[in-house]
Amino acid sequence: MRVNHVGEICAQALYDAQALATRRPELRALFERAAGEESDHLAWTRLRIVQLGGRTSLLNPLWYGGAFAIGLLAARASDRVSLGFMAETERQVERHLDGHLERLPSDDHLSRAIVEQMKDDEVRHAETAVDEGGTALPLPVRMAMRLAAKSMTTTAHYI
Repeated sequence: MRVNHVGEICAQALYDAQALATRRPELRALFERAAGEESDHLAWTRLRIVQLGGRTSLLNPLWYGGAFAIGLLAARASDRVSLGFMAETERQVERHLDGHLERLPSDDHLSRAIVEQMKDDEVRHAETAVDEGGTALPLPVRMAMRLAAKSMTTTAHYI
Protein backbone atom coordinates (compact mmCIF):
# COMPACT_ATOMS: atom_id res chain seq x y z
CA MET A 1 0.00 0.00 0.00
CA ARG A 2 3.02 2.30 0.54
CA VAL A 3 3.82 2.07 -3.17
CA ASN A 4 0.26 3.04 -4.07
CA HIS A 5 0.48 5.96 -1.65
CA VAL A 6 3.64 7.19 -3.37
CA GLY A 7 1.89 6.86 -6.72
CA GLU A 8 -0.88 9.09 -5.44
CA ILE A 9 1.64 11.66 -4.22
CA CYS A 10 3.15 11.68 -7.70
CA ALA A 11 -0.25 11.97 -9.36
CA GLN A 12 -1.14 14.86 -7.07
CA ALA A 13 2.09 16.64 -8.00
CA LEU A 14 1.68 15.99 -11.72
CA TYR A 15 -1.84 17.37 -11.81
CA ASP A 16 -1.02 20.31 -9.56
CA ALA A 17 1.79 21.27 -11.95
CA GLN A 18 -0.26 20.70 -15.07
CA ALA A 19 -3.13 22.79 -13.68
CA LEU A 20 -0.70 25.54 -12.79
CA ALA A 21 0.99 25.60 -16.18
CA THR A 22 -1.93 25.36 -18.60
CA ARG A 23 -3.35 28.56 -19.99
CA ARG A 24 -6.77 27.06 -20.73
CA PRO A 25 -9.28 27.40 -17.88
CA GLU A 26 -11.18 24.26 -18.92
CA LEU A 27 -8.00 22.18 -18.78
CA ARG A 28 -7.05 23.74 -15.47
CA ALA A 29 -10.44 22.61 -14.14
CA LEU A 30 -9.90 19.09 -15.54
CA PHE A 31 -6.49 18.76 -13.87
CA GLU A 32 -7.86 20.19 -10.61
CA ARG A 33 -10.73 17.66 -10.61
CA ALA A 34 -8.28 14.81 -11.23
CA ALA A 35 -6.02 16.13 -8.46
CA GLY A 36 -9.00 16.18 -6.12
CA GLU A 37 -9.73 12.53 -6.82
CA GLU A 38 -6.05 11.70 -6.36
CA SER A 39 -6.27 13.45 -2.97
CA ASP A 40 -9.03 11.03 -2.03
CA HIS A 41 -6.80 8.12 -3.09
CA LEU A 42 -3.96 9.60 -1.05
CA ALA A 43 -6.14 9.74 2.06
CA TRP A 44 -7.46 6.20 1.55
CA THR A 45 -4.00 4.70 1.08
CA ARG A 46 -2.57 6.63 4.03
CA LEU A 47 -5.36 5.41 6.30
CA ARG A 48 -4.93 1.84 5.09
CA ILE A 49 -1.17 1.99 5.73
CA VAL A 50 -1.86 3.08 9.31
CA GLN A 51 -4.48 0.34 9.74
CA LEU A 52 -1.97 -2.25 8.53
CA GLY A 53 0.71 -0.95 10.91
CA GLY A 54 2.97 0.39 8.18
CA ARG A 55 4.47 3.75 7.32
CA THR A 56 4.58 6.02 4.32
CA SER A 57 7.72 6.45 2.25
CA LEU A 58 10.48 8.53 3.76
CA LEU A 59 11.11 9.99 0.31
CA ASN A 60 7.66 11.55 -0.19
CA PRO A 61 9.01 15.12 -0.59
CA LEU A 62 11.40 13.86 -3.29
CA TRP A 63 8.59 12.02 -5.09
CA TYR A 64 6.36 15.10 -5.03
CA GLY A 65 9.10 17.46 -6.24
CA GLY A 66 10.20 15.19 -9.08
CA ALA A 67 6.67 14.56 -10.29
CA PHE A 68 5.84 18.27 -10.07
CA ALA A 69 8.84 19.07 -12.30
CA ILE A 70 7.78 16.41 -14.81
CA GLY A 71 4.24 17.77 -14.81
CA LEU A 72 5.53 21.27 -15.55
CA LEU A 73 7.64 19.95 -18.43
CA ALA A 74 4.70 18.08 -19.93
CA ALA A 75 2.43 21.11 -19.58
CA ARG A 76 5.00 23.45 -21.10
CA ALA A 77 5.39 21.18 -24.14
CA SER A 78 1.72 21.67 -25.10
CA ASP A 79 -1.76 20.94 -23.85
CA ARG A 80 -1.99 17.90 -26.16
CA VAL A 81 1.28 16.52 -24.79
CA SER A 82 0.22 17.28 -21.23
CA LEU A 83 -3.05 15.41 -21.75
CA GLY A 84 -1.15 12.59 -23.48
CA PHE A 85 1.15 12.39 -20.49
CA MET A 86 -1.89 12.17 -18.22
CA ALA A 87 -3.39 9.37 -20.32
CA GLU A 88 -0.15 7.36 -20.45
CA THR A 89 0.49 7.85 -16.73
CA GLU A 90 -2.96 6.57 -15.88
CA ARG A 91 -2.64 3.58 -18.24
CA GLN A 92 0.59 2.60 -16.53
CA VAL A 93 -1.00 3.06 -13.11
CA GLU A 94 -3.91 0.87 -14.21
CA ARG A 95 -1.49 -1.95 -15.12
CA HIS A 96 0.27 -1.52 -11.76
CA LEU A 97 -3.03 -1.70 -9.89
CA ASP A 98 -4.04 -4.83 -11.83
CA GLY A 99 -0.83 -6.46 -10.64
CA HIS A 100 -1.46 -5.31 -7.09
CA LEU A 101 -4.96 -6.80 -7.16
CA GLU A 102 -3.48 -10.13 -8.25
CA ARG A 103 -1.06 -10.10 -5.29
CA LEU A 104 -3.46 -8.91 -2.60
CA PRO A 105 -4.88 -11.61 -0.36
CA SER A 106 -8.43 -12.47 -1.40
CA ASP A 107 -9.65 -11.88 2.16
CA ASP A 108 -8.23 -8.32 2.39
CA HIS A 109 -11.52 -6.82 1.27
CA LEU A 110 -10.75 -3.28 2.41
CA SER A 111 -7.45 -3.01 0.50
CA ARG A 112 -9.05 -4.62 -2.55
CA ALA A 113 -11.95 -2.13 -2.47
CA ILE A 114 -9.53 0.80 -2.27
CA VAL A 115 -7.38 -0.46 -5.14
CA GLU A 116 -10.41 -1.29 -7.31
CA GLN A 117 -11.90 2.19 -6.83
CA MET A 118 -8.54 3.80 -7.55
CA LYS A 119 -8.25 1.73 -10.74
CA ASP A 120 -11.74 2.77 -11.90
CA ASP A 121 -10.85 6.44 -11.35
CA GLU A 122 -7.49 6.10 -13.15
CA VAL A 123 -9.15 4.48 -16.19
CA ARG A 124 -11.62 7.37 -16.32
CA HIS A 125 -8.79 9.93 -16.07
CA ALA A 126 -7.01 8.30 -19.03
CA GLU A 127 -10.18 8.21 -21.12
CA THR A 128 -10.94 11.85 -20.32
CA ALA A 129 -7.41 12.92 -21.28
CA VAL A 130 -7.72 11.19 -24.66
CA ASP A 131 -11.22 12.59 -25.22
CA GLU A 132 -9.88 16.09 -24.52
CA GLY A 133 -7.22 15.74 -27.23
CA GLY A 134 -4.28 14.04 -25.56
CA THR A 135 -1.74 12.85 -28.08
CA ALA A 136 -0.03 9.47 -27.98
CA LEU A 137 3.49 9.84 -26.60
CA PRO A 138 6.44 8.43 -28.54
CA LEU A 139 7.64 4.96 -27.55
CA PRO A 140 10.93 6.20 -26.01
CA VAL A 141 8.97 8.55 -23.71
CA ARG A 142 6.58 5.76 -22.68
CA MET A 143 9.52 3.45 -21.99
CA ALA A 144 11.28 6.13 -19.94
CA MET A 145 8.09 6.60 -17.94
CA ARG A 146 7.94 2.84 -17.26
CA LEU A 147 11.56 2.78 -16.17
CA ALA A 148 11.06 5.76 -13.85
CA ALA A 149 7.93 4.17 -12.39
CA LYS A 150 9.73 0.86 -11.83
CA SER A 151 12.55 2.65 -10.03
CA MET A 152 10.06 4.57 -7.91
CA THR A 153 7.97 1.54 -6.98
CA THR A 154 11.00 -0.55 -6.12
CA THR A 155 12.52 2.19 -3.95
CA ALA A 156 9.23 3.14 -2.30
CA HIS A 157 8.63 -0.48 -1.33
CA TYR A 158 11.65 -0.29 1.00
CA ILE A 159 12.21 3.38 1.85
